[in-house]
Amino acid sequence: MKSFLAIISLAATITVSAANISNIKGMAPYVYPENRVNSLSKPDYLPDGLSYLALSSDYKRIVKHDTKTGAEIETVMDVTNTRESKLDRIQSYELSQDGSKILICTERTPIYRHSYKAKFYVYEIRTRILRPLSETHAYQRSPMFSPDGRMVAFVGEDNNIYLKKIDFNTEVPVTTDGQINHIINGVPDWVYEEEFTSSCSMAWAPDNMTLSYLKYNETDVPEYSFPLYEGTCDPMTQYALYPGSFTYKYPVAGEPNSKVTIHSYDVDNRKTKNITLPDDKIEYIPRIHYGGAPDRLIAVTLNREQTRMEIFSVNPRSNVSKSIMVEEDNAWIEPCTYEDITFNADNFVILSARSGFIHAYQYSYAGSMTRQITSGEYDVTAYYGADAKGNHYYQSTVTGPVNRVISRIDVKGVSKNITPEKGTASAWFTPAMNFYTVNYNNAATPPAYTLYTIADKQVRVLEENKDVAAKYASAPKKEFLTITTADGVTLNAYMIKPNDFNASKKYPVIMHQYSGPGSQQVLDHWQIDWMQYAAMQGYIVLCVDPRGTGGRGRAWETVVYKDLGHYETIDQQGAARYIASLPYVDSSRIGICGWSYGGYETLMAISTPNCPFAAGVAVAPVTDWRYYDSIYAERYMLTPNENEEGYEESAPLNAVANMNVPLLIMHGTADDNVHLMNTIQYVSRLQAAGKFCDMFLYPNMNHSIYNCNARLSVYSRLLDYFNKNL
Repeated sequence: MKSFLAIISLAATITVSAANISNIKGMAPYVYPENRVNSLSKPDYLPDGLSYLALSSDYKRIVKHDTKTGAEIETVMDVTNTRESKLDRIQSYELSQDGSKILICTERTPIYRHSYKAKFYVYEIRTRILRPLSETHAYQRSPMFSPDGRMVAFVGEDNNIYLKKIDFNTEVPVTTDGQINHIINGVPDWVYEEEFTSSCSMAWAPDNMTLSYLKYNETDVPEYSFPLYEGTCDPMTQYALYPGSFTYKYPVAGEPNSKVTIHSYDVDNRKTKNITLPDDKIEYIPRIHYGGAPDRLIAVTLNREQTRMEIFSVNPRSNVSKSIMVEEDNAWIEPCTYEDITFNADNFVILSARSGFIHAYQYSYAGSMTRQITSGEYDVTAYYGADAKGNHYYQSTVTGPVNRVISRIDVKGVSKNITPEKGTASAWFTPAMNFYTVNYNNAATPPAYTLYTIADKQVRVLEENKDVAAKYASAPKKEFLTITTADGVTLNAYMIKPNDFNASKKYPVIMHQYSGPGSQQVLDHWQIDWMQYAAMQGYIVLCVDPRGTGGRGRAWETVVYKDLGHYETIDQQGAARYIASLPYVDSSRIGICGWSYGGYETLMAISTPNCPFAAGVAVAPVTDWRYYDSIYAERYMLTPNENEEGYEESAPLNAVANMNVPLLIMHGTADDNVHLMNTIQYVSRLQAAGKFCDMFLYPNMNHSIYNCNARLSVYSRLLDYFNKNL
């Protein structure tokens, strides 16, 4: 085993078995990073959609390609041919809207799981001049070109916003009050980044004259600290003898959040205006965006309960605001409603579950609904936009919740599916909506990327992953099924059996699940992972989506409101009892496992009287929603003061008396999302109750536990544990 793995057991030291070593060698092709497919991301299309930019395979050139053929047209930038500054390679880049300049990213350094800082450069295509974005700040965050490409707004390491005026090669401070762990300007705090999928909190006006931004005052947010060790995976030698620590602001359920305010900076007179919204119940501002005009800053707001969304149109110069839309619900508002708004020149499109299913609605900026784009008993899972003829494109579950289909709906409301009815399709479109690329895959077919004209004529296949298909041709396959529990609940599921399955034999079962609100694991999509390897070792693997998960409408999803863990546990146990009744299953050898929310549900599912599970493995589990962040926990549970009984009953900490099976918990010590404290407190409760579990810690690793082949370690340890206990 790698020396960076810390092994801790409350019963005895866990030894590394011969089976575990075998697991590591055999499992490697089935887990990250060896199970990766050849994936493509949306290219940087030029506005007309006829060409795009791409980074060369050696990361030294940015090349313009023909969209139809993929042929190189010209080299737009070459690191060996720049003036004033030189680089060895390009990590990533961004083209300005006017196509005259490129932001070059190098030396990217993670901050949290999703955010990073880096050294950025501005490259002028015509002159080949390459200059650092900032001469005074070593690293920058979230740089943003002005629409005319003549300025770049960015955030420095001091949490202040700066304006780089490219024509004059000058740098102007927009804010001066930034302070670590107190005031953040222009980029989100931890909880906004994690739960509102936000990375930048700035917006340029279309006329380049105003920069609007959010300010996060996190002074009153409690701090959280965790230790840092030297470790062996990317060792931090400064902590060789004494541990260090990492401290940041993390609001747990019921604690103060950052106070978020909107401000606008006038580029000409360098004056800042504070924008006030006429609603004192606003707790969150997940998005700001200009709605096609310089006097129309759109602010999307939520109350703390996340049951009311209000959208305001604000004139940043006069500070006059107008409410243009209100969305309310008896449970939480779907995150896609406020996170995935499409802002067009003269309208915006939102996804709303107001009908009981998520559908697309078009609004004018005056606040009137001008069209309900989609309708029916299915969920729209992505909206892609409209072409010149007024056809709208979207992804949905129209052929069933395990599928994702791309459809076109015309101005008369007639819809046509443009991808297969079974399987999973996603798409991206050129800015001019004259071409689109489909990524199609299913449980038996790895992703294939195909370019089409807007008239659905195939242009060319960009990637088929034939090598991946050949590599895993003999891997056990998913079988989709529905399970009806003794309670009469019908659940979507898939099963993976050994290739040499014999119905006259008795097999052990591993149930793996996530179970979180709105999530889905049972999908007809390509997924090769540890589950196939486990089936090759003689297990039946079962995955079930319980009540509360996505794709089946609001009533199915919101039944868990203020009561997390209750219905999920009933359904996972019901599925286990169903599978135990099958003639080829050994009912005494059924285990359950999961990561994050799946780890939480694992603990819930093994902590009831007469539970059907013989063992459990939980990775990075929440053990009490009081320990988790405010936005996520309160979205589904309200605050602890508002829902005391719900928090008590939903906490695995309070159910240890009924936990009587072998349990392995694995956790990263630097998990900034689900803190290690969750596991430590759970183990403490077990100890106080005269019980124990096995525990395996990953020093300095975050919630994802993926560096230095750690995923292989996690899943080989998981399988070894089930080998011993099932």
